[in-house]
Amino acid sequence: MLDVVAARRGRLPIAAKLILSYLLIIAVAVVVFVVVGTQLVGRLILSEAQSSVSNALNTAREVLSGRLDDVHDVVRLTADRFALKDALQSGKVEEVAAELARVARSEGLDFLTATDASGRVLLRTSNPGVVGDYRNHDPLIAAARTRKVPIAAVSVMAAGDLRQESAVLADRAYFRFIPTPKARPRRETEETSGMVLEAVAPILDYRSGLIGFLYGGVLQNRNYEIVDKVKETVFQGLRYGGRDVGTATIFLDDLRIATNVPNADGSRAVGTRVAADVYRRVVGEGQRWTARAFVVNNWYITAYEPIRNINSQTIGILYVGVLEQKYVDIRRRTIGAFLAIALAGGLLSMALSYYIFRRVSPTLSRLASAAREMAHGRLDVRVTAKTDDELEDLADAFNAMAASLQQRDEQLREFAQSRIRESERLAITGQLAAGVAHELNNPLQGIIAYAHMLLEKVPPDSPLRPSLQKIAAQADRSREIIRGLLDFARPRPPHVRPANVNVILQECVALVENQAMFHNIRVIRNLQPDLPAAVVDPSQMQQVFMNMVVNAAEAMAGVGTLILSTRFDPAQRRIEIAISDTGHGIRPEDLERIFDPFFTTKPSGHGVGLGLAISYGIVKEHKGTITVQSEVGKGTTFTITLPVEPAEGA
Repeated sequence: MLDVVAARRGRLPIAAKLILSYLLIIAVAVVVFVVVGTQLVGRLILSEAQSSVSNALNTAREVLSGRLDDVHDVVRLTADRFALKDALQSGKVEEVAAELARVARSEGLDFLTATDASGRVLLRTSNPGVVGDYRNHDPLIAAARTRKVPIAAVSVMAAGDLRQESAVLADRAYFRFIPTPKARPRRETEETSGMVLEAVAPILDYRSGLIGFLYGGVLQNRNYEIVDKVKETVFQGLRYGGRDVGTATIFLDDLRIATNVPNADGSRAVGTRVAADVYRRVVGEGQRWTARAFVVNNWYITAYEPIRNINSQTIGILYVGVLEQKYVDIRRRTIGAFLAIALAGGLLSMALSYYIFRRVSPTLSRLASAAREMAHGRLDVRVTAKTDDELEDLADAFNAMAASLQQRDEQLREFAQSRIRESERLAITGQLAAGVAHELNNPLQGIIAYAHMLLEKVPPDSPLRPSLQKIAAQADRSREIIRGLLDFARPRPPHVRPANVNVILQECVALVENQAMFHNIRVIRNLQPDLPAAVVDPSQMQQVFMNMVVNAAEAMAGVGTLILSTRFDPAQRRIEIAISDTGHGIRPEDLERIFDPFFTTKPSGHGVGLGLAISYGIVKEHKGTITVQSEVGKGTTFTITLPVEPAEGA
């Protein structure tokens, strides 16, 4: 019958509205879950890929470092051989030429060369006919000469140096640049230098005197040993869609000199160059890059890091990448499954919600009718529901609510009256406390005066002196408590006049900066020079600023940075003063209470909690505001705003 009446009036029944509302909520929830879920899944997959490629880059670095260590060990141990030392000392270095050549071949070195103490080449295993040139321009030889210990590092050898070691090495190092999408513009069209894993060891005689140097290395240009070892170690030859999943590359500057990244025809992409944005980040800024990047002809999840020489200069890039298409397909399949599950769940939820609301709509109608009657003042209305579920509990709660409304009104009236009486009692107590403080002040002054007089008369070694000092200290503390209580209970009105806030701040700092507490505190003044005059009571403002400055110093325990800032807001016609410290900060639960009287976080005997309350009252009397921002462990900033024009009636 109600449905018929509602339909005649052109309105939907509440049951229909609730069903439609919940269906809309479910639909929106499904859409939100699908959108957010797909984004979350995509990010998780991308994050997993980036984490995997970062670990792979760490492995690649270890492989590169391990090969460099091998070169270092070979050169170091060979330089310590007695035969080599004797040959250098006797001038018959050709006697060890065959042995050095054997060592170079067996250990996979591209060159192994001996020089005398002046750096003049005596023997080259890779090019025996070229000797007599000097290698003092090699930074590793210079470092070994200075430190007198074996040294290994990645270095760049010019084409002339490579050709002296071997014409084959110079030819291997040569590259003509291949046009690469997204690479940075360069005037050069070819590369003749080579990246070398180089080690130098000083050759010492039996008295530790320098008689020469032994240096050797492995040219990385067109040397695929390291990149292929990284690929096998990390990715184990895994392929996807006919492509290798993982790739590794060694760059000289931005040029690929050793890589297993394929060209479109499947050949190694040596001679191509890195993307410009990666180059700026890794070589230009010396930072690691882990992100999606375009590599030669495809997109990869990549990780790059700088390769540095002995002088910490970036000379190249180490790269590891994972084919992005694999993760794109995983993401697509995961999102498809997630979408199907979400839609199926949404349809099922809609069906269940329709069935449930068809059962609960009669009870909801009775509750709505009873609520309207209660709104018109009928507190005796009751609702009967026998559904044996939450709706029955709701009906019982409704009935209990109607029965208790009158009782609750009486309780509220009694509570309001008790609060009024409590406020009156607190006001009388405050007046009484102020009066008692005033009366106690006079005899306390006498105690303080006599205590200090006795201290002056008692000898320093008197056994009475410690007790007198305690009396004087506690009396002084009592005087400060009474003074703060009087200032808080009976604040005097400010005598305002135009004053320069910068000058007041400077005076406050001048009063305290020579104290022991401020000896290890750096004070930074960011004061606006053309600050207009504020209409304030200078002495009261000095009291506020001094309290803030001292509190800041105590929060920093005498070590930190105090920042004083002022600026003028022309729109609001107000001056802002900020006092910041780098102290221990204020806990969030204490921030709302710091301006309450007698609230303090200081240890017992180090404050009574009236300083900030008095400061708050002074700023409020000046028609200003005071706020605080704090983070535990980082510091606190108090911000005070003051008008530049006198308040009404001032």
